[in-house]
Amino acid sequence: MRIVSLAGGIGGARFLRGLLTAAPDSEITVIGNTGDDINLYGLRVCPDLDTVMYTLGGGIDEEQGWGRRFESHVVKEELAAYGVEPQWFGLGDRDFATHIVRTQMLDAGYPLSAVTEALCARWQPGVRLIPMSDDRTETHVVISDERGRRAIHFQEWWVRLRASVPAEQIILVGADDASPAPGVLESIAAADAVILPPSNPVVSIGTILQIKGVREALGGKTVVGVSPIVGGAPVRGMADACLTAIGVETTAQAVLELYGSSLVDGWLVAEEDAGVALDGVDVEARPLIMHDIESVAAIARAALDMAVRLAGRRADPPAPYAGSPAANGSGVPTRTRETPEEGV
Repeated sequence: MRIVSLAGGIGGARFLRGLLTAAPDSEITVIGNTGDDINLYGLRVCPDLDTVMYTLGGGIDEEQGWGRRFESHVVKEELAAYGVEPQWFGLGDRDFATHIVRTQMLDAGYPLSAVTEALCARWQPGVRLIPMSDDRTETHVVISDERGRRAIHFQEWWVRLRASVPAEQIILVGADDASPAPGVLESIAAADAVILPPSNPVVSIGTILQIKGVREALGGKTVVGVSPIVGGAPVRGMADACLTAIGVETTAQAVLELYGSSLVDGWLVAEEDAGVALDGVDVEARPLIMHDIESVAAIARAALDMAVRLAGRRADPPAPYAGSPAANGSGVPTRTRETPEEGV
């Protein structure tokens, strides 16, 4: 199978590890969120791209889910001793090397997609990792505090403030002028299935969908999403704060409606959310907590089973992934969508 996944953050990266286990012979392309990207200490930092790369390449700090394992923080401590800001965002010594290489290549004129490919040559993540755009985009958050109403970088709101100050708006700066990176639309067009992992629907998957042409390209594909909300709470992180900012309840039902039937064909929810429904979308309930690689692989396998079933019979069907009970092509055909519904 040719699988495309839109991903960002720790939950997305861990889901992708399960997807690789569930479909080891498939060709997987990951379109990564770059809205979290930020310049720090003169270096370009791409948190979501690096989290995917480190997680799938075996270099992630498993306990915290981000950054490098066996990390030290000598440079961070020295910068703090000099009074260099920001001190609320800490980069490890090993992690600094990645950002130095990225920044040098960007300064030499290489686009982010080429830089990401070069970095992945070391880590061998087992997927093709593509940034959503080579153009600079950054997620900013509008807040009101003792300094008045102002916009700050998403990382400051997320890391320094821990989303404790309510977000009035979440804006992807640069989205209007950003084009998909090379390979983004092509990989979607060639995909047999598109999987939306349980990443943040607002600032991870939602930002990718704002890049021109991406949502439209997904319109004719079989798309299956995994709910990031279980029993009214995020599986991980503070997605509830992001959803509240855009006026969406923190429920599996509300996130499904946010995506809309124009985007997703299938939706996996937790057993606690078995009553979720939306016209035009197949919904299945199953355990969604990612305890270990086996449980994550089971979730990914369920998403792929649903995608294969919904794709229906084709004149020249793709070879199903190993162990798929859906290899007979039974199910309903993928529908062709017209005008996308209002949503992300």
